[in-house]
Amino acid sequence: MSMVVDYETVSTAGLESSPYAAALAGLRANEARYFRNKYAHEFTVVSAADAPQTVDWVHSILAERDLVIASKPLEATEFVADGTRFAYVFYESGLSINVMYGLEPGAKRAVGFKLCDGMPVPDELAAKFKFARQKSKLAGTIRGSFFVIKGEH
Repeated sequence: MSMVVDYETVSTAGLESSPYAAALAGLRANEARYFRNKYAHEFTVVSAADAPQTVDWVHSILAERDLVIASKPLEATEFVADGTRFAYVFYESGLSINVMYGLEPGAKRAVGFKLCDGMPVPDELAAKFKFARQKSKLAGTIRGSFFVIKGEH
């Protein structure tokens, strides 16, 4: 069952098993606000168990860099906005991975990592990426990094 993410009343629904549930919910709400403001898109999520194709697609792109995420995926979403396919997976560790995949040849394609406030950098990412900090009213301090997708997915 899908859930519309409310960025005005932040809820931990679906993220309760994470030790960073409140911070991860803030990060999820931050993404919902961004897509509402930029694309007038209503950000909805489903249990990762109900979105295996989305989770598998994201993981197949991570394999391009020999990355395997150790944490359990909790929620996922996938949609197209303004000619770009977006996918998000929210993990129990507090990690959020998003894929921005332009549908036109030569369009921007990248994977973004966001760490919720308070979580350590996962071992599988620590040696490969540097994380920049940004402040968010909904999510506190977010640390993020990315890589450009080279292959076709």
